[in-house]
Amino acid sequence: MMQFDELVALRRDFHRYAEPAFLEIRTSSIVAARLRALGLEPLTGRAAMRADTVVDYPTAERREQFAERAVKTGADAAGVEHAAEFGTAVIAEVKGNRPGPVWGLRFDMDALPLAESDSPEHAPAAGGFRCDYGAMHACAHDSHTAIGLGLASRLAADADFAGTVRFLFQPAEEGGRGAASMIAAGAAEGIDRFVAVHLGLDEPAGKVSGGIHGLLATTKMRARFTGTAAHAAGAPEQGANALVTAASALLNVMALPRYSTADTRINVGTLHGGDNVNIVPSWAEMTLEARSTDSDVSSGLTERIKTALRGSGAMHGVAVDVIETGGSATMDCDAELVEAIDRIAAELPDAGTTDGFKQMGGSDDASLFAREVQRAGGIATYMTVGGGNTAPHHNPLFDIDESAMPVALDVMERLIRR
Repeated sequence: MMQFDELVALRRDFHRYAEPAFLEIRTSSIVAARLRALGLEPLTGRAAMRADTVVDYPTAERREQFAERAVKTGADAAGVEHAAEFGTAVIAEVKGNRPGPVWGLRFDMDALPLAESDSPEHAPAAGGFRCDYGAMHACAHDSHTAIGLGLASRLAADADFAGTVRFLFQPAEEGGRGAASMIAAGAAEGIDRFVAVHLGLDEPAGKVSGGIHGLLATTKMRARFTGTAAHAAGAPEQGANALVTAASALLNVMALPRYSTADTRINVGTLHGGDNVNIVPSWAEMTLEARSTDSDVSSGLTERIKTALRGSGAMHGVAVDVIETGGSATMDCDAELVEAIDRIAAELPDAGTTDGFKQMGGSDDASLFAREVQRAGGIATYMTVGGGNTAPHHNPLFDIDESAMPVALDVMERLIRR
């Protein structure tokens, strides 16, 4: 059974070798290998996710790059090859010694494409487990993965509980693409009770909330602008400037009116285009997102954004292609699970409890798992555990207080065993 030192070492290993969406090749290979070492039979590849349903899936060349790095840093070559070819999701079940419900527990594995701070005030840098190749666990997914393996270890060692626990090690939470690819492979089928866990959230280490409010529905988009190149001085009138079109579209999108019926967010995350200073830009590409506390409002705002993008294209004579690359929904947490988690946390000496639900300001595609479970008559919640983080999420200085991990682990184990 995994002890605290091993839990910390595992989290730091995942942190040092952070991998972004659908490139969690080393991480998922280690997860699968550890589950097999517990005597479990994990599902991987097409049995755990459908890569063919994913928009903008990483190229074979990109996957091979991460596969080579995974083998060099200690992952099993056969597992790495399988993950690189067929996908990085991992599912495993632990059966209790009595009949009972099927639990679905989601643990996300992916990092962000963010350069991690090398400041000596940053604990991973000072402790030698900073990731140094352009990815970073700036949202605590390294700790989530370690917690999932720790819980699997405990339940496999002592099956004194009712029902079955299905561990859902999910790729690509960032960008809202991984859950849908797993649902397409049947990962949510038959689940009666679903729980996602998240550490951090600018709360004191170990402060537990059994549920959340305010998880935002979101749509992620990519817009490609295709114009006509021309000499910028000799024949500018013969060109159609894709970059100017995209810049105009950006301003129009950010100027869209907000809604009176729900909170909304819009962000343009990237904009690239053009080839050289003396060429009318023939191409540009933008990534952007809409979010709202209401799923219908998020969908309506998404359509307005698409209209603004295409309207700029029509004005400048530039073709605009808009693709939805990912997304997630709002989530309603069921009181039965929320109250059970809060009661358990109140019993633990190292855990603090919230007054009511934790207010969230982001999105998470765990909501798609939850909706599938609830539509089939099951119940779901999203549990949070404060990580004592002093820097915000998605920041180069983000880190957690590792004492929060055993709190999350203890609460989840007690929840299952009850």
